[in-house]
Amino acid sequence: MYIERKIEKTIQNYMQFFPAVCVTGPRQSGKTTLIRKMFPRLPYFSFEDPDTRLTFNSDPKGFLKNLPYGAIIDEAQQIPELFSYLQGVIDKPGFTGKFILSGSQNFMLLNRITQTLAGRTGIVKLFPFSISELVINQSLTLHDTILKGFYPRIFHDNIPPAYFYPNYIQTYIERDIANIKNITDKTSFFRFLKLCSARCGQILNYSQLAVDCGVAVNTAKAWISLLESSYIVFLLPPWYVNISKQLVKSPKLYFYDTGLASWLLDIKSTDQLASHYLYGALYENFVIADIMKNMSFTTDNYSCFFLRDKTGHEIDLVLKYQQTIYAEIKSGGTFHPEFFKGLHYFNNLIKADKLYMIFSGANDTTVNGVRLLNWSKVESLFT
Repeated sequence: MYIERKIEKTIQNYMQFFPAVCVTGPRQSGKTTLIRKMFPRLPYFSFEDPDTRLTFNSDPKGFLKNLPYGAIIDEAQQIPELFSYLQGVIDKPGFTGKFILSGSQNFMLLNRITQTLAGRTGIVKLFPFSISELVINQSLTLHDTILKGFYPRIFHDNIPPAYFYPNYIQTYIERDIANIKNITDKTSFFRFLKLCSARCGQILNYSQLAVDCGVAVNTAKAWISLLESSYIVFLLPPWYVNISKQLVKSPKLYFYDTGLASWLLDIKSTDQLASHYLYGALYENFVIADIMKNMSFTTDNYSCFFLRDKTGHEIDLVLKYQQTIYAEIKSGGTFHPEFFKGLHYFNNLIKADKLYMIFSGANDTTVNGVRLLNWSKVESLFT
């Protein structure tokens, strides 16, 4: 069963204005399935295939000349020369075709596009499923969804997470990491990745992370950047406002997929998840990651932050576009007025347009000016 992706509308919009569209995102997020379903009439080529690479390299101009209406080119980063030849094709007067580019090594792909096809290519990010994409197709329970994660193959092929994630990480380290950066000590890198999972939803302290892993601080920073560029983790910045010099100014660390984070934490069952000391952090990660996915569905200029001062007042989420939204994220199914402390504290200093508490309860009501929102309805923050 194909699950419709919400990014399809953004891709169609870009197709109206750009001769090329690049679909990027983490490995196994469904890029090839999506673009082949959206553009069934375009010829498809994967440069992962050595025969296709050989055919292109033997006569690049002839290869592209036979594609007057464009094509889907997967694993495009495998052929660096492709982008210069594409520039020549799409810059010709009268060209009306469309090229769809995709690849699993995002750093290399985007680097080559920005060097050669800047201004000619619309770029979209396809992440694993969002909550709203799955809700209409699956019967979701909170703990099971956090543990499974959102990678399409887990749902399409009914693959147990315990089988999927070890192979995913092995492929990621052996192929993507080896091509982007020459990391000789892969054991240390894997240990670093596990240490990052134990810090999801926490303020990132590079020095402590480096000490715990036994690497230099600059190495820790480089490895975090590597994980960011391959869409394994992301950093949520603090919101800088002129209300106090006591604000925390370091980012928080999150994983794009809680299934991967849970596997790295050796969490193997929903019972183990529910009693794990990091359950609250994983739930927060679960919600914040879905916010990031929903931001990718739109071309509107949303910004996402957290807010914390050194006395302990905190807002888990500050979402800004045409209005400012403050949201607290709580894993429980009931609420207590104490949960609103950070919201009201900062709202008294800088007024927000809307206040939310995202929790696991079913109540959809407003209490003391705060709307209670179930985790399955995070998408409604954007409407």
